[in-house]
Amino acid sequence: MDTLTHALSGALVGRVLAGRRTSAAMPGAASAHGPQPPVWQMVVAGTVAATFPDLDFVLGWISELTYLRGHRGVTHSLLLLPLWGLMLAWLLARFWRRGGRPGAGWRSFYLVVCSALFVHILGDLITQFGTMILAPLSDRRFGWGTTFIIDLPFTGIILAGLLASALWRGSRVPAASALVLLAAWVGVQATGRAEAIDAARAYAAAKGIAVVEVDAAPRPASPFNWTAIVFDGERYHYAHLNTRRSEPLVATDDDNFIRRFSAPYLPVAMAQWEVRERFGNGSTRALAEQVWNAEDFAFYRWFAMFPVLDHAGEEGDGQLCASFKDLRFLTPGRDRQPFIYGLCNAADGWRLFEREAGGLRWIDPR
Repeated sequence: MDTLTHALSGALVGRVLAGRRTSAAMPGAASAHGPQPPVWQMVVAGTVAATFPDLDFVLGWISELTYLRGHRGVTHSLLLLPLWGLMLAWLLARFWRRGGRPGAGWRSFYLVVCSALFVHILGDLITQFGTMILAPLSDRRFGWGTTFIIDLPFTGIILAGLLASALWRGSRVPAASALVLLAAWVGVQATGRAEAIDAARAYAAAKGIAVVEVDAAPRPASPFNWTAIVFDGERYHYAHLNTRRSEPLVATDDDNFIRRFSAPYLPVAMAQWEVRERFGNGSTRALAEQVWNAEDFAFYRWFAMFPVLDHAGEEGDGQLCASFKDLRFLTPGRDRQPFIYGLCNAADGWRLFEREAGGLRWIDPR
């Protein structure tokens, strides 16, 4: 999920947990933990806490691979959440009490901060990128795969809840209602995912494919747009489909971007299934397998969900190279697919690269 949506979700949680503004809960009112924080401080605390996990972008200052290995790691850990919550609650309380001014103690912010951190982690879990919720004990990535990384309706529900809360300042009902609607929206997406997986299973059965894995990757513009994927141990069979469409959607360059993004997804009965060999075939297969199994490529074996060969053979400088891409990021209408990595042979071993539009970009493996 994008950082802006995370921040807005934290603000929504802060408004819910701030409760109803009554005469007994006005700023400065006493509680068991000191003065009760005003609503705006609870909203700000939720926003800050829900933004905090994405500060792991600083790993990119170390190296690109450090970022890929560590993104959605320890800052997104359920195991470390109580400690992050304690740190942030203490810092926020200290900030608002600076200069000896009266203010709420850290305990008054702890619940909202932990809740906002939890909502951030949930917001990433519903995507398919993967979140290391058990870090640092495990680097296994978990992802429910119901929601595309940028979901405009999802963000819109949060914004509507915040705007309604601004209009009805004395009530937390608008914010709480928005949270319920978000859960319902994810439920709709989960239904679309189940339908896409059913379509993939039906295709495999009709073609007599020995199924090793069946999955579906969420796509933009509709909860019923999916890339359905079947893996038979050697090949990936995949199709871009819409599980509720009975006729193709026609879009022109003059149509809005939502319609244009959605048009490539065909009805299930008309889906155009493609097949990609995991390691290719012919004379380059041995090179592809050698690169895939190389120790220098371990990070990509860990990272990729649906890896297929992108290119194998001699590059412009005479080196033998092989690169792989992940069908998880294959989105119709996108100019360039990200996360295409590979290795080239060199005198001192392998050289790691990312394939970009302009050619190969060499990467420091550290």
